[in-house]
Amino acid sequence: MEEFIQHLEASLHKGFIDQSGKAGRYKPKLLVNNMQSSENVLTPLVQELDQCRSFLFSVAFITESGLATLKSHLLDLKRKGIKGKILTSTFLYFNQPKVFRELMKVTNVEVRLTSVKGFHSKGYIFEQDTHYSLIVGSSNLTAQALKVNYEWNVKLTSHENGEIVHHFRHQFEEVWKSAQPLTESWVEAYEKVYEQQANVRSAEHIVELPASYEVNPLRESVAIKPNKMQKSALQEIEAVREAGQNKGLVISATGTGKTYLSAFDVRRFQPKRMLFIVHREQILHQAKSDFKRVLGGLEEEFGVLTGTSKQADAKYLFATIQTVSKEEVLHQFDPDAFDYILIDEVHKAGAASYRKVMDYFQPQFLMGMTATPERTDDVNIYELFDYNIAYEIRLQEALEEDMLCPFHYFGVTDFEYNGEVIDETTELAKLVTEERLDHLMEKMHYYGFSGEQVRGLIFCSRKEEAKELSDQLNQRGFRTVALTGDDSQERRLGCVQELEEGRLDYIVTVDIFNEGVDIPSVNQVVMLRQTQSSIVFIQQLGRGLRKHPSKEFVTIIDFIGNYKNNYLIPVALSGEKSQNKDHIRRHTQDTSYIKGVSTVNFEEIAKKRVFQSINKSQLTALKVLRDAYIQLKNRLGRVPYLHDFIANHSIDPVVIAEKHANYYQFLLKMKEEIPRLTEEENQVLTMLSLEILNGKRRQEVLLLELLMDKEGVPYDEYVDCLKERSCRADEATIASVERIMDLSFFNEATRKKYGGQPVVIKDEGEFVFNEQVRDWLKKNAYFRQLVIDVVKSAKAKSERYQCDRPLTLYEKYSRKDACRLLNWQSDESSTMYGYKTKHGTCPIFVTYHKQEDVEASVDYGDEFLNQEVMKWYTRSKRTLQSKEVQAIIEAKERGTDIHIFVKKDNDEGSDFYYLGKAWPDRKTVEQTEMKDKNKKEIPVVRMNMVLEQPVDDQLYHYIASEA
Repeated sequence: MEEFIQHLEASLHKGFIDQSGKAGRYKPKLLVNNMQSSENVLTPLVQELDQCRSFLFSVAFITESGLATLKSHLLDLKRKGIKGKILTSTFLYFNQPKVFRELMKVTNVEVRLTSVKGFHSKGYIFEQDTHYSLIVGSSNLTAQALKVNYEWNVKLTSHENGEIVHHFRHQFEEVWKSAQPLTESWVEAYEKVYEQQANVRSAEHIVELPASYEVNPLRESVAIKPNKMQKSALQEIEAVREAGQNKGLVISATGTGKTYLSAFDVRRFQPKRMLFIVHREQILHQAKSDFKRVLGGLEEEFGVLTGTSKQADAKYLFATIQTVSKEEVLHQFDPDAFDYILIDEVHKAGAASYRKVMDYFQPQFLMGMTATPERTDDVNIYELFDYNIAYEIRLQEALEEDMLCPFHYFGVTDFEYNGEVIDETTELAKLVTEERLDHLMEKMHYYGFSGEQVRGLIFCSRKEEAKELSDQLNQRGFRTVALTGDDSQERRLGCVQELEEGRLDYIVTVDIFNEGVDIPSVNQVVMLRQTQSSIVFIQQLGRGLRKHPSKEFVTIIDFIGNYKNNYLIPVALSGEKSQNKDHIRRHTQDTSYIKGVSTVNFEEIAKKRVFQSINKSQLTALKVLRDAYIQLKNRLGRVPYLHDFIANHSIDPVVIAEKHANYYQFLLKMKEEIPRLTEEENQVLTMLSLEILNGKRRQEVLLLELLMDKEGVPYDEYVDCLKERSCRADEATIASVERIMDLSFFNEATRKKYGGQPVVIKDEGEFVFNEQVRDWLKKNAYFRQLVIDVVKSAKAKSERYQCDRPLTLYEKYSRKDACRLLNWQSDESSTMYGYKTKHGTCPIFVTYHKQEDVEASVDYGDEFLNQEVMKWYTRSKRTLQSKEVQAIIEAKERGTDIHIFVKKDNDEGSDFYYLGKAWPDRKTVEQTEMKDKNKKEIPVVRMNMVLEQPVDDQLYHYIASEA
């Protein structure tokens, strides 16, 4: 406690007296919503909630969406036996009756209603192990206030005896004592009053709720105008035509208004005749209706061409591919009959029927539309449109622009049957047991839905499961149907209409609704199957993302069993394509990448299952890399270079290099017909790919960039170049660069792998390529291009690293990187183990979660005591008298910089997060014992390492969490 008070005093001094003071982890902090930096009020609120022993909320306004952001966290707290209180009111009749029913589902939270006049407080109090945290300001418990609105809140920390927390708690308890408990009878009474007050509610109501839609698609009298993104898209499509191209591909996330966008473009193009091709009749009639709203005109100008309708002479013709591709139908049209043709869901255009139609017609402009152009069947959709991507907006951008209905995703725990968790092999009988059904219904009820009545889709893994589950739900009073590929189009359409009209609660299906079905009112999507691909996952999630007046958000409930592909969930949600395991772990733990008011939440046990899946996955398997490579090649219409992967947010080039030595070797595995390199050229390319490509030190990259343009670079010119770019240009750093480029830094085996000859040398005060390398670069244009590609890619990757210091906070480094970047004479990583003191530096490497089978003598108890202090152990068999221990204890006096590197566990590979400089707290240094494998006690020294800067919140919780 004494230590806490010291830190708190330092924090308050920095926060309220002198901002240049020492960083304190308890300093007051302004909390705001900033979409560009992925900051929001919700993230720190959830962090405090997840760690607390109890909590008190005093909030005037609560929305269903706001409560949904906390539901999984509150459930995890319930599992730990932690309770809280929420004090709210009926001020301005803002709070809807349904939100009070949702609050009653959260059984570890007691809710009371105050009648205090003008109750308008917004405060959150958390009791932690050593202190109290308070978040007070302008944010109510609404998704808009916690994630999007311009809000000011301050986060404060107080000792339990502090006056500020005493005042807050006293105020809360005073009002709480006279407040009314939330009960079912109270809600029923409030419902009646709420309806009576419908016309007199304050305009403030609107501030907290999502902005109303500009267009109500149900009112045909309203003039429909393009939104901001559609205006941008129309300009880009027009630019394609102005460039002389007659084809364009529109890639647009489900629910972002592709049909309206195409109608707006047709209105601009003003064709004499237009053909709109779809693959399902149910889409066709909706598309016709949308076009008529946008284009206006006479009813007879809009026609349908299907198996049952033959209005082939219409000006605007809407046809199914099944009908228009028939020989007798196709040839009744002249090839130039339509000057504008649109193909919906064009990722299906690899089929013979589509190719036949596309080869036959000769329109002035052909537009293809899809949410998922990526294919796994070797069909290149981009090629069909001459690689002209007229417009592209993916899920994250669409959410940011408020084009989609917000969603709250919940990764929840699937049922355990006799201690076994559902997995890919679970037999049908266990999938529909009474106990599992109880579990499913409990989760579906708890997480709920937006709106007055549930309109849900349930995705199962098998047809038999869908039918059995539907039967069981019907027996429990729900109105459901099972639809599979065996059902006719008419039956599917009829069931969709029943769901839309509220005559059904759920449609239970397998994969037939992944795409091509428009059910805007869907407010709950339930996933009861393993995630086989990120594309299918987004397609199914997308079924609920269309905006509709009856809902403010859609609830996605994903039951996570022991599925090997669970790692695809964070991949799909984040759009992460790097194949970097650590990135995927971070996106599971930190979901602040989701824009707008949408949220991603994992129950704690479900999160552990995702982490287990990530650990076991083979993300760099050749098949995975080949699929990503083919997707990019298809998109570009040529063999990509490494830099193309960066520019298109695809695989991290370093992943390719680490797996295949260099990109040339990878292309050979892809069986590309490329010019050959000699073995010596291959070795130089390997050196540059494994040592320079990662961009961790820009100095080497800049030197190579200069050398690609000129024969030699004088030493002074290189120094000036570094200084111009604010890079370290001291003699030690430049000498280290030299050792890398002439290979003297590396051990003998590595030098041999890299060809044994220097790549760059210093000759008479000038940096030049080794004569042989210079000769290869001149004579082999392809080798030169591959080297330029590595340098260009390395430069792009180096942007994330600070150039004015050796190491960048929170980036990842290996032991070898530390030797190089701290300017050591040679690579000593093989003998570094946990730490080593050399050249005035001491890098310390900590693997936070040890393997269960780790040998006892290396099972150190290293752990964070808080975000600023780490309890750390030396190697075993060391005493207070050991020279290496004394060197660390006296680091400050000796001028030695201690650098702390930490990784979560060994599965992260050889790279560690850099947490900055630290120094030992000499008061905590003590010699103790640990047991070796023979249970014999051996000496070890432990001490607290005090970090120069507290660890970033998100990274700290990621590393320290057990998940």
